[in-house]
Amino acid sequence: MASPATPGLFFCFAAMVLLIFVSVSVPVWDKISFLDANISGRVIRFGCWGYTGSAKHLGYSFDPSVLGFNSTKLNSSIIHNLTFVLILHPIGAGLAGLAVLFGLCGEGYHRSGTILMSLTAGLATIVVLIAWVIDMVLWGIARDRIRSDGPSGSTAQFGNANWLTLGALVALMLGFCAAGVGSCGRY
Repeated sequence: MASPATPGLFFCFAAMVLLIFVSVSVPVWDKISFLDANISGRVIRFGCWGYTGSAKHLGYSFDPSVLGFNSTKLNSSIIHNLTFVLILHPIGAGLAGLAVLFGLCGEGYHRSGTILMSLTAGLATIVVLIAWVIDMVLWGIARDRIRSDGPSGSTAQFGNANWLTLGALVALMLGFCAAGVGSCGRY
């Protein structure tokens, strides 16, 4: 028989996995990116820790020598500082992982684990919501600047990391609700 913590545990685990995928995006794993740009026939992908061909570090600038054009709107201090906020994805993954650990305790031992899973999932939901909103703003601005300021024929579109983050956000919301309801279940 399944515990009342099981549905919340499932959704928190799914969110954790999705956020781990996002956290190891470009340049660590080329299959996951926030923005895919084609500039002068060269594909550049942007992730949490940098972009195609860059070193791995938190917070980065859009290097004109790599992009092939200079955009003062892309190299502003605001855009540079927003790339530091990408750290919220691994933080959200850690909080979702903590919610999973609490959920395992709620699954096998006591209602307090389910209550703690609900609270941690709620905190993770807030963090991931902030991360997703900033993603859409940051990468929306970058996409528009590459399309307008880049060389003729430059294209840019959102990558799969934005949608993985949205999926994790929905899973965390469902996990928070399911864990809250599960806290009231029979043990």
